[in-house]
Amino acid sequence: MIVVFVLGGLAVLALLAGVHRYLWRRLVRDVSAPGGWYRRTGTVLAFVLPLTSLGALIGGRDLPLAAERWVAWPGYMWLALLLYLTFALLVGEAVRPLLRRAVNRRPAPAMAEPAVAANSGEPAPDDPAAPHEPGAIPTATATGPTTPAVAVDTTRRQFVARTVAVAAATAAVGTVGYGTYGVLRGPRLKNVTVPLAKLPARADGYRIAVVSDIHLGPILGRSHTRRIVDTINGARPDLVAIVGDLVDGTVSDLGPAAEPLAQLRARDGSYFVTGNHEYYSGAAPWVDFVRELGVHPLENARVELSGFDLAGVNDITGADHHAAPDYGRALGDRDRTRAAVLLAHQPVMIHEAVKHGVDLQLSGHTHGGQLWPGNYIAELANPTVAGLDRYGDTQLYVTRGAGAWGPPVRVGAPSDITIVKLVSLRA
Repeated sequence: MIVVFVLGGLAVLALLAGVHRYLWRRLVRDVSAPGGWYRRTGTVLAFVLPLTSLGALIGGRDLPLAAERWVAWPGYMWLALLLYLTFALLVGEAVRPLLRRAVNRRPAPAMAEPAVAANSGEPAPDDPAAPHEPGAIPTATATGPTTPAVAVDTTRRQFVARTVAVAAATAAVGTVGYGTYGVLRGPRLKNVTVPLAKLPARADGYRIAVVSDIHLGPILGRSHTRRIVDTINGARPDLVAIVGDLVDGTVSDLGPAAEPLAQLRARDGSYFVTGNHEYYSGAAPWVDFVRELGVHPLENARVELSGFDLAGVNDITGADHHAAPDYGRALGDRDRTRAAVLLAHQPVMIHEAVKHGVDLQLSGHTHGGQLWPGNYIAELANPTVAGLDRYGDTQLYVTRGAGAWGPPVRVGAPSDITIVKLVSLRA
């Protein structure tokens, strides 16, 4: 197992090294002259930026939170830029021959007047601009080996390289900038209607605010939590469900960032289940802390509400921390004539929900892919990446989440808080 992990890590490092070399060639070497400030700066950044990203990924948590922010921002942002710079430059590879062909059709710039031999009115015999016989190849002179044709070709190549580089950088920076704005602005409300056959008429129209994957950490902090709380309270839901991955860090570091959750307002209260990141951060202290904030943890537990049962199970990562999900404890002895809504962080837990007769499972975890084309990768590990699906008699709703992990950037998967409206077929 360790050997596989090491080999996988080496493969990732080799890939990162190869991608950075490719970017250096296209964005630095091809567009600049050797020895210039741009070439020197670009070469230094080609080494520094990947080290910063590795530091953010594997070494940040060993630092105090204030110091971690200085590593996290540039390290994670570069990862997002790296992705879209690479895509844009690969598109540029297809455009490059067409652009070069168009540039080559333009006439070459006029050359300087040839030197004139003294008292003769004829070009100097060793002048590189002197006329040659048809088909003759210009030769090197005492002034250097570069011919006008070579100089023109070099200029054109550099013009094409610079045009592609600027276009790729503009596209990547614009994409990442807009994706960052979407995260820092805060999630938007999304409304979904879910009919439940067992829901009694008196519970028709019941509204659950589903929020997941807030990911409080060195980048998203207290102000992000405040935006989420204000958005939820403005919607006036009957119940709030926090479906895991609230934090990326310890209570001592991030407790103040989570404190605004105490201001959540809903008629039937707020509930919380753990996600995989809680177990990376110390789940037990966080469960105790959210309870102090007035949010009710559902650790393999169930509460009976007017019209349906609300259950919650630990994330499957809890199995490695003596806190595995226990569906029997949460759902085993309930009255199956009542509708059941299950809070479970990962969509893959739907299969157990179907076995236990759950009517609706509410999940997060996927971020909707977060960074396109991440949605295609997420589809390989999750039965549903985002939205509402049905599995047998059980429906599954997956929110894209309210925050972001790693780069505070979302592309093609905007963050959301979903108001799930339960509709009774008996109404």
